[in-house]
Amino acid sequence: MSKPHNPNFYDEDDDGDSVFDLKSPSSSRSGERRRAVLEAVVAKIFASTTSIKAAYVELQMAQHPYDNAAIQAADTAVVEELKALSELKQSFLRKELNLSPQVAIMLAEIQEQQSLMRTYDITIKKLESEVTEKQSRIDSLKTNLEGSSSFNKSLEKKLTASGSVSLFLNLNLSHFVQILGFTLRSVRAFVKSLVKEMESARWDLDAAASAAVRNASTIFARPSHRCFAFESFVCGFSLPKVDEKRSREEYFNLRSVDPIQYLTRNPGSSFARFVLHKYLSVIDAKMECSFFGNLNQRKLVNSGEFPDSGFFATFCEMAKRIWLLHCLAFCLSENVKVFQIKRGCRFSQVYMESVKTGDQSLVSGDNADIRVGFTVVPGFKIGHDVIQSQIYLSPVAGFHLPRS
Repeated sequence: MSKPHNPNFYDEDDDGDSVFDLKSPSSSRSGERRRAVLEAVVAKIFASTTSIKAAYVELQMAQHPYDNAAIQAADTAVVEELKALSELKQSFLRKELNLSPQVAIMLAEIQEQQSLMRTYDITIKKLESEVTEKQSRIDSLKTNLEGSSSFNKSLEKKLTASGSVSLFLNLNLSHFVQILGFTLRSVRAFVKSLVKEMESARWDLDAAASAAVRNASTIFARPSHRCFAFESFVCGFSLPKVDEKRSREEYFNLRSVDPIQYLTRNPGSSFARFVLHKYLSVIDAKMECSFFGNLNQRKLVNSGEFPDSGFFATFCEMAKRIWLLHCLAFCLSENVKVFQIKRGCRFSQVYMESVKTGDQSLVSGDNADIRVGFTVVPGFKIGHDVIQSQIYLSPVAGFHLPRS
């Protein structure tokens, strides 16, 4: 840097004191010059730091994809700036600074702005690269989706032309049992949501559970077993028989789509009518008003619209599973029956399965004091095959299960 015309930072002032000696008395003019030089030093430090940051960002970007020339250039830039900082430090410590504050500050600002522009350019290039990569991924997924949709359409045509679904997909009773398991998971998810709303509304859960199974004398071995009563309340599979072909179409159209989206596109479908009937039968007006403080959801359902709420979304997922199970049953056989076990019946391993309550002793051996408390999940008879009903065992009058 050329020697400045202004007096040196270390020159003595008019009183003979060193300008560098910050503790010595000095004139106003020398004090201002000293502050200006210090500001220039700080500006150069910040400018060099910004340049190092920009070079480091360039170094990172050159790693992926690997660019040897860019890595070498960025590495050289970092080293040069570190050398400049080291030289500035040594000059300051040796009291050999020789610079024009105004020029130094201006050059430092230019250097800092250029470094910032380099950093912004690198960031923009990185974002553009990510956008290109994501767009490529989107295009690939669209291609896969189009291929899958084309395959599904051709498969649906074959299924429609065929008189039997099992000819192509080999659907059998094991598939039905699997779908039943998925259905019960969604039922339990809705029951958890239902109980949560009951607790928020300060309901008496014992009374609600007894009302759900229509038996005030029901004995629950544990408080957590009240959930089985609520599952029994919502597990209604007794549906009118529908056309086998229509059941097949409903099953394949509905199984892989969002239920609310399907309802929005097909408000007059048999599934939409089932959802309306199911919601009004499970969530009565007093219950809804207690939960939400109004009947807005009920009004929407009655008018053929569908609420945008987490509670209704959970209900729709459960309703979808129940409806799919119903459709699948008629895909397998025209002779489908749904049965429930009456309260007080003896346990039978042919038609019943006890829900897992932790009291396995209830179903071991011939215990004459244990009877069916209520049906949790109805049983199914599809052709000559029987799917056991899931029941909750309860002691007869005068005998009490130990509580824990």
